[in-house]
Amino acid sequence: MARHGGGRSWYGKVVGAALGVTMLAVGASVYTAQADVVNGTPEAGASAKPAAVKGVSPTIAHASDAGPRGVNITIDDGPDPRWTPQVLELLREEGVKATFCLTGIQAQAHPGLVKEIVADGHVLCDHSVSHDTAMDRKSEAYQSKEILDAERMITEASGGVRPLYYRAPGGAFTPHSRAVAASRGMRPLGWNVDTKDFEQPGADSIVETVRRELPNGPTILFHDAGGDRAQTVEALRRVLPWLKEEGHSFGFPVR
Repeated sequence: MARHGGGRSWYGKVVGAALGVTMLAVGASVYTAQADVVNGTPEAGASAKPAAVKGVSPTIAHASDAGPRGVNITIDDGPDPRWTPQVLELLREEGVKATFCLTGIQAQAHPGLVKEIVADGHVLCDHSVSHDTAMDRKSEAYQSKEILDAERMITEASGGVRPLYYRAPGGAFTPHSRAVAASRGMRPLGWNVDTKDFEQPGADSIVETVRRELPNGPTILFHDAGGDRAQTVEALRRVLPWLKEEGHSFGFPVR
């Protein structure tokens, strides 16, 4: 499985057919407030408190809830104080909702941006605490802590809205990590189109990758943190109208 190297060249594709596993009973006190997707937008519960959560499938999601012409815009590694506001403004201009995969560290550092993401109707995804792409080679206890601590940190930063998905850093899923996330109501989330925007190949290259690889499936991977994301912003500015022109609608990954 390809993953970030020492220079953090980004993701290979996650195998779409994930093994079914038994859901784990995770004994952790995690501050939660249920967030459900209602008519395609997240609706927050009343207050943040320890709560039971309904489990979801541990298989890795790729499909869109917007139907056969639906696409899922997913934005990873933030929030970032420079680039996330620019991405949010662009999404507002285009009337597009996205799934933001946040690290616990970044969410804790920038809670105002997490709240802004939620206020704009986007959905949150747990991207681990520290974005350790070697998680799958470490102990199950370590994997659980990275996922559950990030869930808590994101929920607290958002003001009580829980992440609905879990995306493993670099695609480093394991049966254990998928089951832990799913037991907390977070569907493991893959991708179909890796734009390679993290490598800063140029906006033209990012746009061309989306056009070429979209037949692979509806979930498209972009980044709003981890470096200069000017190329990503410019690519999104061009990709979103193109997707509309091609007859696509925007949704969230299936739950």
